[in-house]
Amino acid sequence: MRIAHFDCLSGISGNMTLGALLACGLPEETLLDGLRRLPVHGWHLHVESVLKKGIAATHVEVEEHHHHEHGHDHTHPHRGLGDILGIIGESTLNDRVKRMASAIFTRLGEAEAVVHGTTPDLVHFHEVGAIDAIVDIVGTAIGIDALGIEKIVASPLPLGCGWVTCAHGTFPVPAPAVAALVQGVPLAETDVEAELVTPTGAAIITTLAERFGPLPAMTVARVGYGAGGRDLPRPNVLRLFLGETAEAAPAEIVGLETNLDDVPAEVLGYLMERLLAAGALDVFYTAIQMKKNRPGVLVRVLCDPRDEAACTDLLFRETTTLGVRRQPYTRTTLPRETRTVETPYGPVRVKVSRWADIERAEPEYDDCRARAEAAGVPLLAVYRAARGAAG
Repeated sequence: MRIAHFDCLSGISGNMTLGALLACGLPEETLLDGLRRLPVHGWHLHVESVLKKGIAATHVEVEEHHHHEHGHDHTHPHRGLGDILGIIGESTLNDRVKRMASAIFTRLGEAEAVVHGTTPDLVHFHEVGAIDAIVDIVGTAIGIDALGIEKIVASPLPLGCGWVTCAHGTFPVPAPAVAALVQGVPLAETDVEAELVTPTGAAIITTLAERFGPLPAMTVARVGYGAGGRDLPRPNVLRLFLGETAEAAPAEIVGLETNLDDVPAEVLGYLMERLLAAGALDVFYTAIQMKKNRPGVLVRVLCDPRDEAACTDLLFRETTTLGVRRQPYTRTTLPRETRTVETPYGPVRVKVSRWADIERAEPEYDDCRARAEAAGVPLLAVYRAARGAAG
């Protein structure tokens, strides 16, 4: 299993996360290709190598392109949570990236709602609705998916101290949104007078990390550093360990199922999309014969235990079922990694899995489709080229 440990030596922010992923082998072109699938324009990604207290790190800056008319000053759009989720949903990114990015923004919206005493759908993100935060969060999801990371662990978070100025005024560190986001998360003591964990960084790591603690048992393949913008008394970097667990480990999942005989086919198609977006690992339908000789459909859902409640809720909300059966399962997954290979049609991600001395490479459908459409060639031609390049 591909595992990542985010070592927050001096905190975490969105651009530090992107820098660490790039430093650990995420191809810049893969990141840019994914970000260009968002219906958001007017930005440029500036990537450079810097030194932070003698440590070589990757610094990422999102530069916005503003077009001024009649002397008016540019202001950041105050997007609501629905606006941002719509931007992500309208993109041509794959489902896993959409789920991760949407979950991060939803968690951030819930935290802002608590701070301001309102509901997530009424929250306007101010600075977080700006292009740079969208690029940071969606870019992080793209990087985690492209690198094949399946599990994330993080160190305790050093929040810093002092004061920070945001849209609603000057507040003590941590900012109110950060304080809401880190509830239940282990914190590290620090006397650095600066905001070390930004709202974007807190939303990313508290959404994606399965636990907070020391470096887990793993075989380290890469170590990379993402640089923050400021100079601090300590190296202002986010260290990322990327590696593999020793073996394929059994994992607990949950199976949900229900029988339906009075739901239109259109509803079943919509249900599958909603379940996958909610985190279901797989959804499949089987034709069955039910009471009174009625043809019906057996709906089966496989999900992580953490997503069971959301998937069950959808089954009750989106169908006419009166009951959902559940069954715990144990599954063993093969160690996997994602590589980017060059083909005559452009770069394509390939998922590589291993069992004993067997190695299999399977090109990513979304990449192959995009390359086939751009080059005007059959999809199978891109698949063959990618498999050949993967060896």
